[in-house]
Amino acid sequence: MRKSSALCAAFWAKMPDRRKIVGGMFLLTAAGLMLLVPPLVHLFNHDFTVLGVPQIVLYLFGVWLALIVATAVLTNRLPPDRIAEGKEGEG
Repeated sequence: MRKSSALCAAFWAKMPDRRKIVGGMFLLTAAGLMLLVPPLVHLFNHDFTVLGVPQIVLYLFGVWLALIVATAVLTNRLPPDRIAEGKEGEG
């Protein structure tokens, strides 16, 4: 009986906790908001260009791309909602 309970505990330890991932999504939203506020964006508004692209444009699109990639990673780790399973088509 101990061996099976240890296997079960190991299985559940590897499963991502839905609350942790949802909390990570909230932190990602807050970080995105903080990175895109005008006072911080203004720090990158200089006459410096990279391959002809202004620094502020690189910053804004870099933050935007990083938020999209981080959202994709978090949503891929999110397990399906158990309440929604089997309910499709009823109604």
